Amino acid sequence: MADQQVTDSPQGWVADHIRRYVETGGVDGHEWKPGVPTLLLTTTGRRSGQLRRTALIYARDGGSYLVVASNGGAPAHPSWYRNLTANPAVRVQVGPQEFDARARTASADERIRLWPLVTAVWPQYDDYQARTDREIPVVVLTPAG
Repeated sequence: MADQQVTDSPQGWVADHIRRYVETGGVDGHEWKPGVPTLLLTTTGRRSGQLRRTALIYARDGGSYLVVASNGGAPAHPSWYRNLTANPAVRVQVGPQEFDARARTASADERIRLWPLVTAVWPQYDDYQARTDREIPVVVLTPAG
């Protein structure tokens, strides 16, 4: 995955955030707002096969990282989530640390336990969930090896 060209998926301020994150090795961008950490997630496009990178807020659960496929409460899952359900092998950057990981959607029982962890970092996830009929997935990123 590391040898391929990566396309930064988002536009606007998120693209600027990713650019700063990459250019500074995670020094600028890891903490998006005070107390709100972000990571960079690289997935493989389910149709194109191209690498796609996006910035996401995360929480921790032991040695795993938790991200939320909220899409701002839109009716459809975000593209990065659809990509990782097709290919769960992902690349993650947390600050200066980069590693391969395996992505999986938390089970219904796990989600009950994990949802408060992610909303403790970004309470707006509750608002996003209220806007949509779909259950917003919590994704568990487990470092490989």
